[in-house]
Amino acid sequence: MGDMSNSGFYAKNQRNEDNHAAGFGCSVMELRSLMELRGTEAVVKLQEDYTGVEGLCKRLKTSPTEGLAGVQIDLDKRREIYGKNLIPPKTPKTFLQLVWEALQDVTLIILEIAALISLGLSFYHPPGESGGESCATGAGGVEDEGEADAGWIEGAAILLSVVCVVLVTAFNDWSKEKQFRGLQSRIEQEQKFQVVRGSQVIQLPVSDIVVGDIAQIKYGDLLPADGVLIQGNDLKIDESSLTGESDHVKKCADMDPMLLSGTHVMEGSGRMVVTAVGVNSQTGIIFTLLGAGTEEEEKKEKKVKKQDGAAAMEMQPLKSAEGGESDEKEKKKRVHGSKKEKSVLQGKLTKLAVQIGKAGLLMSAITVIILVLYFAIDNFVLQKQPWLPECTPIYVQYFVKFFIIGVTVLVVAVPEGLPLAVTISLAYSVKKMMKDNNLVRHLDACETMGNATAICSDKTGTLTTNRMTAVQCYMGDVHYREIPDPGALSPKLLDLLVNSISLNSAYTTKILPPDKEGGLPKQVGNKTECGLLGLVLDLKRDYQPIRNQIPEEKLYKVYTFNSSRKSMSTVIKLSDGNFRMYSKGASEIVLKKCNHILNEVGEARVFRPRDKDEMVKKVIEPMACEGLRTICVAYRDFSGDPEPNWDDEPSILNNLTAICVVGIEDPVRPEVPDAILKCQRAGITVRMVTGDNINTARAIAIKCGIIHPGEDFLCIDGKEFNRRIRNEKGEVEQERMDKVWPKLRVLARSSPTDKHTLVKGIIDSTIADQRQVVAVTGDGTNDGPALKKADVGFAMGIAGTDVAKEASDIILTDDNFSSIVKAVMWGRNVYDSISKFLQFQLTVNVVAVIVAFTGACITQDSPLKAVQMLWVNLIMDTFASLALATEPPTESLLMRKPYGRNKPLISSTMTKNILGHGVFQLIIIFTLLFVGEKIFDIDSGRNAPLNSPPSEHYTIIFNTFVMMQLFNEINARKIHGERNVFDGIFRNPIFCSIVFGTFAMQIVIVQFGGKPFSCQPLNLEKWMWCVFLGLGELVWGQVISTIPNSRLRFLRRAGQLTRKDELPEEDANEDNEEIDHAERELRRGQILWFRGLNRIQTQIRVVNAFRSSLYEGLEKPDPRSSIHNFMTHPEFRIEDSTPSIPLIDDTDDDSARRRKYSSQPSSPNKNNNAIDSGINLTIDTSKSAASSSPASPLHSLETSL
Repeated sequence: MGDMSNSGFYAKNQRNEDNHAAGFGCSVMELRSLMELRGTEAVVKLQEDYTGVEGLCKRLKTSPTEGLAGVQIDLDKRREIYGKNLIPPKTPKTFLQLVWEALQDVTLIILEIAALISLGLSFYHPPGESGGESCATGAGGVEDEGEADAGWIEGAAILLSVVCVVLVTAFNDWSKEKQFRGLQSRIEQEQKFQVVRGSQVIQLPVSDIVVGDIAQIKYGDLLPADGVLIQGNDLKIDESSLTGESDHVKKCADMDPMLLSGTHVMEGSGRMVVTAVGVNSQTGIIFTLLGAGTEEEEKKEKKVKKQDGAAAMEMQPLKSAEGGESDEKEKKKRVHGSKKEKSVLQGKLTKLAVQIGKAGLLMSAITVIILVLYFAIDNFVLQKQPWLPECTPIYVQYFVKFFIIGVTVLVVAVPEGLPLAVTISLAYSVKKMMKDNNLVRHLDACETMGNATAICSDKTGTLTTNRMTAVQCYMGDVHYREIPDPGALSPKLLDLLVNSISLNSAYTTKILPPDKEGGLPKQVGNKTECGLLGLVLDLKRDYQPIRNQIPEEKLYKVYTFNSSRKSMSTVIKLSDGNFRMYSKGASEIVLKKCNHILNEVGEARVFRPRDKDEMVKKVIEPMACEGLRTICVAYRDFSGDPEPNWDDEPSILNNLTAICVVGIEDPVRPEVPDAILKCQRAGITVRMVTGDNINTARAIAIKCGIIHPGEDFLCIDGKEFNRRIRNEKGEVEQERMDKVWPKLRVLARSSPTDKHTLVKGIIDSTIADQRQVVAVTGDGTNDGPALKKADVGFAMGIAGTDVAKEASDIILTDDNFSSIVKAVMWGRNVYDSISKFLQFQLTVNVVAVIVAFTGACITQDSPLKAVQMLWVNLIMDTFASLALATEPPTESLLMRKPYGRNKPLISSTMTKNILGHGVFQLIIIFTLLFVGEKIFDIDSGRNAPLNSPPSEHYTIIFNTFVMMQLFNEINARKIHGERNVFDGIFRNPIFCSIVFGTFAMQIVIVQFGGKPFSCQPLNLEKWMWCVFLGLGELVWGQVISTIPNSRLRFLRRAGQLTRKDELPEEDANEDNEEIDHAERELRRGQILWFRGLNRIQTQIRVVNAFRSSLYEGLEKPDPRSSIHNFMTHPEFRIEDSTPSIPLIDDTDDDSARRRKYSSQPSSPNKNNNAIDSGINLTIDTSKSAASSSPASPLHSLETSL
């Protein structure tokens, strides 16, 4: 697109200028120049040129209150003149570009060169034909004349296989790109915006907005187009994405009415008239400058991105019709490191691939050196032949052949299928996750989710249904358990209440009739406000007439809700010139500001601090303990003379008169408790972070199963949280944080910064042996930082603001917590798929490399030819990655703990399988290689001369090898040592079709492959033998899974491929315990230790009591009493044998036992039941810390009684 189309664009605009934009009162260029002004300049210009906003609306033929009529012809005309609201996508890479990229692979280049040399040499005949006889006879003489012609076949076949590999890779990249674009357009269609058309408020996809539309903007929106503010309430905009200034800019119609696309509404609400869309909007102009195509622009783009990554990030959603956001993202990742650290899997794989590559390189180098030396020594030393000049080409041909064998070893050794398997697995998962209501925006988020150890979830809308209904209220000095009959209330009180709720709420919030007959009424807008409007309807009144009487533009002043105020207030001017302010908000916050309350006849009486305390105890806490959100509605009258100073917020929002307190219920989603149980089983700690009050939060947490009465955990509010984690200077200290987060389950009344601090604290913590992987859900604008900081950020698709969606990695299209569990399942499935592939791949690699290497050293020729190796490579890499990476997930994935960052990629079970199958295959192949000709009674294929015809002997070896791989592919479906490898095989049609397809191809290659594949057709009997030997793999697989891992001590090290710092033997972290608890217990010869365990237990308690009283003065870094701690203080070892005392509960013994294994403080999420579950639920968080810390002397004694 670049500059050309731009100039075209301007030319077109020029034409339009003439007839003054075809009947509209202003042209594109006028509007563009208008939008470049800011602040008072803009106000002056508007006044001078357009006589204010109303004049601008007139010229654009739109009404500031009713919007456009919405006639199709008119809309089309506007699109034609002012452009559409989309930015043309970057052109995708063509298939040929992708092919070119695939060709950049080093091993492939080496192979191509070798093949070309081989080709060239096969056509070159030395001048002295007869001299050939006397030349070297290293590998059983030189070719006969007839076969010399066939020498080119090998080179050509290698080139052909390279082409195959390249095309497959390019095709995969291409389909991945296509999927990305599809995904992108999905994300874009999701983004809708509220627009007034024909005086109806409707939701439109962003791309349908046209110039002249009247858009309603509210807190949390990402503006989709440029516009001029018509009317706004307390509007603050974050323009950092365009200006880089982080301060929020106040907008109002008479000071700074200019609103720009790509900026975020941080507070308030309002209406604007759209003046520029798509390429003409401020974001569009920047994107056009970045250029949407050509190379030099790409370079520029990188520069711009480097300077202003933020801008590019923020403005994403506006992007393009189809997307291309994703490849922007990919690029951005390349330009300045990924958004988060490399995903766990990618880190491990890169490391593994490098290690395997090095090993392969070494093997192939040794192979070549041995072959060359053997040849040279055999010919020139033992047979004492001179080096004849005319023989040089033949020698070179030998050397090239050796070199090709070496490269083939390398090709087989390097698992280039790894990245492919990862991509396929991720792309497949992402596609399927769509069905499970997860819209994945960053591919690696899917896999990171499988390693999550903690989820910090919002309460409203995620754990609860987000359908608020008022169920209790306190008014006129009576606490009503259900909504009262309107007749029972005084008319004055009722009027105040109804007016207050109707006017003091966003006018976009409404309750509409249900879509289906008999359904629930539809709630639109802010759900808490919907709950209050529902109360008005329950009281047999209607809010709409009141709103019609005082439309939004007549509201005198609005203090919108934000996270610091936690209340919303609206001021109206009464007919007598005085003012009345209605207020509503969190009950404990609004009640603090009340000094009067309405009694049963609707008269205000004094409301003293002691009444407040009583109110909190008698009304608010009981409501909160039932899980209700409590909202207080209040009002205040001001005299109009003199007019109050509205900007002095503290004095305005004070001296209120309380009207009523409403208890709003937001029921827990029915599927949530089950989902949370699954999470806990899977070793994931769920924490609830909410803005609600502590009692409500605790009640909901108990209903959800986040906390269970009787456990030792923390439920605290934001204030207490900050008090515990900050030092005197008010800075967060990681050490203090580490004391709080392991036990924290509920954080109530939390601000967005608290959420961010918590996430950061958990991620940066080092007390556990694993770095925690944290997922966070968020829906509000202010959740952005926490979502960005977390390893995986989930944004709400329905309730979420655009800002939250922007910062997130995955969007939950149904806002449901149980979808997160699905994401965990898919994430773990990706990890397992890669492991399955690795297990299969490495078996083949090990065998192929060893066969090629030893074969070459002993017989000067690899039993598996270069082309055969490439075919094997194709089966293993490309097809196997497809087959194994598309296994659907099963529920059993949620029955184990997360693997964690330092769990080796190849577990001990997998190592056992790889080595076991490797040994089996090597035995069979070497048997066939050295005594095969005797068994089958055929000619030996060993020591065949250069370019001799293919032998049956070597064909049988090749065929058997492939058959064994095929059957081993079925074995590879299970990596945790399960017996039934066929379990669920028909649920994966791709797997079945690939296995059968490969089998069919193999038949074709062997029977008709001939010279290029070095194959000789086999008869049925020999085929049966090959298949029979292949089937042996399945039987052997059963044998291997019978061998307990504990027998194979040496494997513990083998699996540790990707351990950064080798931990000492027993520190191999406890996550290795996926399957074999029992075996491990037996293996550590500590059975005796356990017998003494019970005896020691009591003394430890006493000792701990003493110890903690010694430490009482000092701050003790790790307040967990565990056997480990005791064992590391040898001075307290007690050799006494007192009779064992029965324990209070067995978990104690158990967790101690588990501790011993990991012999390091267990990571907190593993012991949800804190060590001594003897302590009761510490509901009162203000209790002295001593009583809740399990190391305190009190506690130890209490538990050991």
